[in-house]
Amino acid sequence: MPSLRNDAARRKSRKLIWILTIVLVTIGILAVVRRTYVLLGPPQEPRFAAAAAMDSGFAQHRALTLTHILPAALFIVLMPLQFIPHIRERHLAWHRWSGRLLIVLGFVVGVSALVMSFTMAIGGANETAATTLFALLFLVFLTLGFWNIRQHRIARHREWMIRAFGVVLGIATTRPIVGMFLLRKNFRRMNFSA
Repeated sequence: MPSLRNDAARRKSRKLIWILTIVLVTIGILAVVRRTYVLLGPPQEPRFAAAAAMDSGFAQHRALTLTHILPAALFIVLMPLQFIPHIRERHLAWHRWSGRLLIVLGFVVGVSALVMSFTMAIGGANETAATTLFALLFLVFLTLGFWNIRQHRIARHREWMIRAFGVVLGIATTRPIVGMFLLRKNFRRMNFSA
């Protein structure tokens, strides 16, 4: 009886983790779609000053921003597939090739994040410190994941890749969440001034 309860609890926990992962990946993808639209679309009259300031900061470095966000979008879409046991066990060649692609994408994302941290400090010194720290952590985790698989340490490889993915999801979802707070703040100002 306890074994059945443990199995049910594990299944419920896995399902919750996958639901949260899908939600976070979706937030990240929506952020990339919005940023790409703003960067490549026709200029519009900004409705919110805070969003306009952020948009103009990214627009000043359009190529660098796209070099960062487009590989990041592909990374966060492909990465969850690496953790599906059915795919890993039945399609090992695909798992390995997509893993190599993810390492390359990850290094493009991480290195471009470091460059962005120092060339476009939109949020000032605090943002530069945070983005630098998270870019370095991501690159270290990615490197350790790659190194461990080259040493045939599969469990360690998986742990480091989960850490790298966690950092990417955290970063991908931070800006939209901060953006929602800025919008809320702007709505409050509009309501009080009306």
